[in-house]
Amino acid sequence: MLASRVDLLSQMLDLVRLRGELVFSAELSHPWALRFEPGSAYFFVVLEGSLIAQAADAPPVKAVAGDLVMLPRGTGYILGDGSDATAADAADLMREQFTAEQLGLRHGGNGEQTRVIAGAFHFESTAVPWVVSALPAVIHIAKSGGQTGGWLEGLAYFMMMEAQMVHPGSSVMISRLIDVLIIRVIRTWAQTKNASDTGWLGALGDPRISRALKAIHDEPFRKWSVADLANAAGMSRSSFAERFSSLVKEAPLSYQNRWRLTLAHGLLSQANARVGDVARQVGYDSDAAFSRAFKAQFGIPPAGIKSAVSQS
Repeated sequence: MLASRVDLLSQMLDLVRLRGELVFSAELSHPWALRFEPGSAYFFVVLEGSLIAQAADAPPVKAVAGDLVMLPRGTGYILGDGSDATAADAADLMREQFTAEQLGLRHGGNGEQTRVIAGAFHFESTAVPWVVSALPAVIHIAKSGGQTGGWLEGLAYFMMMEAQMVHPGSSVMISRLIDVLIIRVIRTWAQTKNASDTGWLGALGDPRISRALKAIHDEPFRKWSVADLANAAGMSRSSFAERFSSLVKEAPLSYQNRWRLTLAHGLLSQANARVGDVARQVGYDSDAAFSRAFKAQFGIPPAGIKSAVSQS
């Protein structure tokens, strides 16, 4: 089961391109609160003290020293220490306090201190918003649960070094460190999921549905039927269709079509790819049908991807 999760997750993450924007340190003294406007996604590694992260439409999450909180959706957030402090605009503080040599932020009163390493990033690929949407508004990786296992401390150390003193090549180093951190966080989070969670990640916790998902991903361009997938799952056709749709929130063949169109997006991004060839490779008999389905999923026709590639 774990191997199936890792294999499928690797396929998904291979398509999710990240762009790390910056890493900075923050020293926050009680009482304090920060507001992050919609835009970038963020992560926060708590080095000392504690914080409460609040994303829209999600319950508050408390993190203590050694924990990590990731807010992947870019919808805007409030961070604070649980006091009634008015939230300061984080972007304003960054503009006022960051320098070319040091990326450090200080805010709050004279009370107990919280120190964090924070980073901003976003998902670049337009092909996989549905992959990112499977992530919760707040991901909390707790040290107490043994989930950080030493990898978080090592990454946080290197990030602290880059934030404290900007060196030549720092922007590339920061982007790579954020890549590693975010992928590791998503993998750690995904491995804790179970069948009560919805979406493709949660469905991996169901032994039978995960077999069907693996079959789709192993042979994405095969003309699967619901009966074929039910056989792979070891279930009756009706029970399988109901269980798959309940967990994944999408019918089996609709999921397969979404996945093969996602793969088609990646194929079209290759310099020498032709729309007709890609359409046939992913299982469409006509360019027109492929173009309609592609535009319905991504909002642009296949030719739009080719045009963007040629201009880049």
